Amino acid sequence: MIEEIYGGANGILGILNEELIDLNEEKARSIEGLKHTPAAALGTCRYKLDFKKKPEQAARDMDRLFEVFKAHNIRYFFYAGGNDSQDTANKIHEETIKRSFEVRVIGVPKTIDNDLPHTDHCPGYGSVIKYNAATVMEVAADVSSMATDDGSCCIIEVMGRAAGWIAAGAVLAKRNPESAPHIILLPEIPFNEAAFIEKVKQTVAKLRYCIVVVGEGLKNHKGEEIGADKSRLDAFGHAVLSGAADRLAEIVQGRLSLKTRTVKLGYAQRAAAHFASETDMAEAVACGEAAVRAAVDGKSGFMVKLVRQQSQPYRWTTGLQDLKDIANVEHFIPRDWITEDGFLPNEKFIAYARPLIEGEVKVPMEGGLPKYVTLEKVPVDKLLPPRM
Repeated sequence: MIEEIYGGANGILGILNEELIDLNEEKARSIEGLKHTPAAALGTCRYKLDFKKKPEQAARDMDRLFEVFKAHNIRYFFYAGGNDSQDTANKIHEETIKRSFEVRVIGVPKTIDNDLPHTDHCPGYGSVIKYNAATVMEVAADVSSMATDDGSCCIIEVMGRAAGWIAAGAVLAKRNPESAPHIILLPEIPFNEAAFIEKVKQTVAKLRYCIVVVGEGLKNHKGEEIGADKSRLDAFGHAVLSGAADRLAEIVQGRLSLKTRTVKLGYAQRAAAHFASETDMAEAVACGEAAVRAAVDGKSGFMVKLVRQQSQPYRWTTGLQDLKDIANVEHFIPRDWITEDGFLPNEKFIAYARPLIEGEVKVPMEGGLPKYVTLEKVPVDKLLPPRM
């Protein structure tokens, strides 16, 4: 019988520091309100159990983790996140077997990047492309209204790192061949500067403006990210990406002397709960419920996945996939889902993505703005010495 439900403050880091939140103390309406509240209610982190580069620290962390499990009699462990988080969950599952310690480990997919394998898509993805596509439509309306005879170009940068799923989703804004976005640059397709400039030139000559959407991880023919700042690395060793749109603007202005502006959707695209997809919200809740059912039924070492049964009309269910098949594996857009010239996703991608943005979430309002919830975060008493 499950007696207590705890949350780790800031993910795995909170568990290592024995900073646990008593979720039984939260109001039922607050828990319900999380469905339409952006961000991670318990916080998140970029901490990695790195046995390759920091084996001694990773070993100490694993010992500490199981000390916390034992001290608080934790027998079910659910970890929500992307590739690195599923790797963490897999390592913990393998360790439970080595130590003969009964903890059931289930991963829950959560990444707007949509780059986890074996799941049709990830919770969060439908909402981010719904918001981005709407934003592209709005920006395009504004840019086109001000386009002069000299022409203009607007470059919109979106997230996604090495995978172009988020950038590709902007194609849903396209209502006819002449509407925006006119060009979508995906990390899966090596950047061809000459072909890109020619495409921008032709578009501006015809329409007087050009809207470009670029994934932050766009690469050149050498496989180098054109927007990477290699002097700055995140906790997982990834170069910080924040310059693809700026680099493209330099190229357009330098080659075409064309008025060019950039838009970086940044945090806004993953926090726009006011324009979330109802389909996405329902799937996210279902993934959490499926994770609990799987653990209670005795399963461990799996990640919940979304399974598409059909697209028209859209039907889906949940399933389970071995964590070892998920950990540190990236899923990219198939080449046959992209036009031959590489500048737009094609009808195969559109058929895949369109059902994911259906439906609107009715967010409670207060004073003309969304009414989001904040957890009380009542701490669980610590039973162990501080982490060293």
